[in-house]
Amino acid sequence: MDINAVYNDYLTRFNTYLGTIEYPAQPARLYEPIAYTMSLGGKRLRPVLTLMIADMLGAGGAEVLPVALGVEMFHNFTLLHDDVMDRADVRRGKPTVHCKWNDNVAILSGDAMLTMASQFICQAPSRCLSAAMDLFNRTAIEIYEGQQLDMDFETRNDVTVDEYLHMIRLKTSVLIGAACRLGALVSGACDADLDALYDMGLNLGLAFQLKDDLLDVWGDPDKFGKQIGGDIMCDKKTYLLITAMNEAQGVDRDTLNRYIGMAEATVSRGEKVSAVTGVYDHLNLRERTLAAINRHSERAVEALRQSTLSAAHVATLTALIQMLINREN
Repeated sequence: MDINAVYNDYLTRFNTYLGTIEYPAQPARLYEPIAYTMSLGGKRLRPVLTLMIADMLGAGGAEVLPVALGVEMFHNFTLLHDDVMDRADVRRGKPTVHCKWNDNVAILSGDAMLTMASQFICQAPSRCLSAAMDLFNRTAIEIYEGQQLDMDFETRNDVTVDEYLHMIRLKTSVLIGAACRLGALVSGACDADLDALYDMGLNLGLAFQLKDDLLDVWGDPDKFGKQIGGDIMCDKKTYLLITAMNEAQGVDRDTLNRYIGMAEATVSRGEKVSAVTGVYDHLNLRERTLAAINRHSERAVEALRQSTLSAAHVATLTALIQMLINREN
């Protein structure tokens, strides 16, 4: 089985449906940024999971496509607002909405995307509509909580690994879990399958974010699609930095104390990234992060095996998990 080909088939199916969506022409400064944002691409992991799981459970028809789009539009809404809060200039190689237009446009278009995402989720079959909306709303609140924790961590130097994992569970994993559960809900799956597939998505999300943390330090910039060391330059509290701050001693502690808090205006990118990466290397953090990624991916597979999916479908999703944790971008 070529899991890349399987993934691309679902990606094409989703993108084809996305291409049929017509946005209102006016007011242009509300809807053009939405169309722009949704056109930027990306992995589309969440809608692919929704479509794939719905197919595997026997409901892969047109009724699942609006739900998958609702998940992806909500995800992109969060990115739109995150970019304003983070003052990020580039998203997927293109100017962010607040740079291309302005902050007010980004905020209002993001608000509209949130409402539109809810409208798409509301197109779920009536038999599961209440459960789908309950899940969507609960997930949204959890993501907001995760974003607030992430911002709180910016001013703290005592964040623990457990706190970090809780934050990324809220900010990243719950939407991946919800994408899986929504595909199962549309299919009329039993409670055991709903829970198993949600747990699979949660653990996949944790492994996925930890792999992002790792790629930002040791990824190939030609494959990663952006400069290495972005998290280091902005002192982002990742699994790597938190572990280093909690464990570094002696020279390594001195190095962190020197460079953490140094802005790019006062130190070259190469110098800071090299120095902090050196501390990570001394603490064996690449291997330790890989071990954490593997632990969560194994938990994802174990959750998957608790479902009633066929052995062939379990094998497909297991291959997908492996593809995602072994990715280079």
